[in-house]
Amino acid sequence: MTVRRGVLAVVAAAALAGLASPAAAVQRAEPLPRALEGVGITEHLGARIPLGLEFTAEDGTPVLLSHYFDGKKPVILTLNYYRCPMLCGLMLNGLVDGLKGLSWTPGNQFEVVTVSFDPLETHTLAMLKKESFISELGRPAAAAGWHFLTGSQASIKALTDAVGFSYRYDEKLQQYAHPTGIFLLAPDGRITRVLYGVSFPSQTLKLALTEAGEGKVGSAGDQILLYCFHYDANAGHYVVAAGNLMRLGGVATLLVVGVWLGAAWRRGAKQHAHSRSEADVSGL
Repeated sequence: MTVRRGVLAVVAAAALAGLASPAAAVQRAEPLPRALEGVGITEHLGARIPLGLEFTAEDGTPVLLSHYFDGKKPVILTLNYYRCPMLCGLMLNGLVDGLKGLSWTPGNQFEVVTVSFDPLETHTLAMLKKESFISELGRPAAAAGWHFLTGSQASIKALTDAVGFSYRYDEKLQQYAHPTGIFLLAPDGRITRVLYGVSFPSQTLKLALTEAGEGKVGSAGDQILLYCFHYDANAGHYVVAAGNLMRLGGVATLLVVGVWLGAAWRRGAKQHAHSRSEADVSGL
């Protein structure tokens, strides 16, 4: 099923520019503008992206996608084009804002791969964008873990088809119409989650990365937190999993009771041993 939130994010961005009102459009149930027909994200959760695709890194080096998947760290994949007049910048700035709130850093606990879907863009432009967003993030070390790629039309199409990312070029406007969202990928390249829009709260990113990491990233506390939340596709973020929370609460209660009973048993055993010792002494 094609998820429309990615398309609505395009309309939302237009609204920011004073061009449209997504809420009003939903209320009127009007059809999408022709420029947005065929634009959206079809979720392929569980599918594995083709890691053998070749792209060009920001330094001009040919690189396979597999280079960024080490089997240990999850990957955030973003699809943008570097000359985008507004929407891509909004989305990547939203990602930067979310990353700022994490104690984790790209390259350590996870990787970020940004791929241009415009085959005419060059690695020189990719490098300029990388420098800009790394500077905005304020963590120079993140440069080792956030990669900006360009590629051929064949590689771009294979990747966008694999993740279900549909876009089109508007000849009249001389720009691309495209959805916005980031893809969370497991260390082996499987798609685990899609987060839509242009804003990605830090807590949502951390839960999504923990989920994508499949136990390979995050502390025990992070894993417990993930157990207590699940992703609500309608809400677009993680919400409390009441059933799991109740089960966890039940387990915690049993542990507390068990600890209390154990302590009580040890106290009783000590008192009993002490009483026997006193009795033995008095018997002498």
